[in-house]
Amino acid sequence: MIEMIEPSTLLILGAVALAAGFIDAVAGGGGMLTVPALLSLGLPPHIALGTNKLAASFASATAAWAYYKKNLFSPRFWIASFIATLIGAITGTLIVNLISSDGLEKTLPLVIFAVAIYTIWHPQPKDEHQTLPAVTPKFKVKQWLQGTSIGFYDGIAGPGTGAFWTVSSMILYRLDMLRACGLAKAMNFTSNITSLLTFIILGQVNFALGLTMGVCLMLGAYIGAHSAIRFGAKFIRPVFVTVVLILAIKLAWQAWF
Repeated sequence: MIEMIEPSTLLILGAVALAAGFIDAVAGGGGMLTVPALLSLGLPPHIALGTNKLAASFASATAAWAYYKKNLFSPRFWIASFIATLIGAITGTLIVNLISSDGLEKTLPLVIFAVAIYTIWHPQPKDEHQTLPAVTPKFKVKQWLQGTSIGFYDGIAGPGTGAFWTVSSMILYRLDMLRACGLAKAMNFTSNITSLLTFIILGQVNFALGLTMGVCLMLGAYIGAHSAIRFGAKFIRPVFVTVVLILAIKLAWQAWF
């Protein structure tokens, strides 16, 4: 598959991955760029999703480490979220393997478009709360519901997972933007690596493409995470939404017309 791809195409993929890594570390949703880019090569949807998990694991690991080093994420505090996300991701990945390629081709543009609309309209909590929430039974329930549902989504589709984590964490736990992003990157890495291992077992990963894009995603994530920590995420939002909508429309046109 990789031998049929021209060097110029690989350069474009690398540039897309670099931008996606940056966007994903800042606001979440880098998969909205990488999944459509892989599908545009003519890869079967299952292979595109599996390959994207390989590449995305580089970015989410890099970003999560950056937030952790800045004391914006505490792994021990979110253990229940880790476990719930792992379970959800495995379940979603196993289910997506049962869905037909034709069905995925027609469904993914809808998912990407829906996430783009959600990104435009979701509420923006103010960065007022700098402390972690109190550990209560209700808090644990929130962790399990959030982790299993978003982990499941990441396993079955993926694009926009980081954005979902960030926004839902600010709403559920009243976290400030940076701590919500730190949590999002760590949980995103958990579901990415879990789904990746499942896709590898199922033989649905193009390693050459995934590793090529992964290096570029990692670089973009490093730059993006440090930019987010320093400047915040609002500056990337208009470009992010515009590009995502264009790609969603392009994919929909290819799949349905």
